[in-house]
Amino acid sequence: MDGLSKTIGGGGPSVPAGSHPAGGSQAAAGGGATQRTQYPYVTGTSVIALKYKDGVIMACDTGASYGSTLRYKSVERIKAVGKHSIIGASGEYSDFQEILRYLDELTLSDHMWDDGNSLGPKEIHSYLTRVMYNRRNKFDPLWNSLVLGGVKKGPKGDEKYLGMVNMIGTHFEENHVATGFGNHLAIPILRAEWREDMTFEEAVKLVEKCLLVLLYRDRSSINKFQIAKITTEGSTIYPPYSLKTYWGFTHFENPAQGAVGSW
Repeated sequence: MDGLSKTIGGGGPSVPAGSHPAGGSQAAAGGGATQRTQYPYVTGTSVIALKYKDGVIMACDTGASYGSTLRYKSVERIKAVGKHSIIGASGEYSDFQEILRYLDELTLSDHMWDDGNSLGPKEIHSYLTRVMYNRRNKFDPLWNSLVLGGVKKGPKGDEKYLGMVNMIGTHFEENHVATGFGNHLAIPILRAEWREDMTFEEAVKLVEKCLLVLLYRDRSSINKFQIAKITTEGSTIYPPYSLKTYWGFTHFENPAQGAVGSW
């Protein structure tokens, strides 16, 4: 055996001496190809956000699942970004932490210019779309769906902004958004009941209605929720709390009754 390579398993692929998988890559069983970690481990579920009269409100639960096990019960998935924005994330929590590191560097760099201006939600959302699409093109995606909301004074007064971007860079701006399971169960409720002139109290009531539906139907959701708002006065992230539930509905007693092929 020469000093440049060694054979693994007698007839297996040759690996240069001293080389080790790094950065989440590993040598595949055949052909010496590399593959990256492409499956999330610790994940958070749905995030719901909507515009209301004075700003943007965002909400999610504080649970994080390890696979299908609801492992962590006090994980905060809503954070303030700079002076004008808040961000919420579903998906892999460690990837969200990496994104927060990117955003810290971005806001610090912007602050160091000391030019009297600061990044608004539209600029930060645009930055996140480029980050997510860039990582997707490297086949090493950040496994998250991100919701970015904020308020900043513009030429037409206070401008509210709400957008989302997913793990492959697909992005849009809307009056109300939801990620994860909420994209299926909360969006119909928001489309039916959202109004542009909603007060904060009405917005909270609508968001809680969506969270309760998700709690009943999403196995990864827990009854511990956190709400945040952003207005021209700044961001506020409220302490977690629980909602009153009722599990006595008839369809909850035997949910598999009449289902084809069920046990």
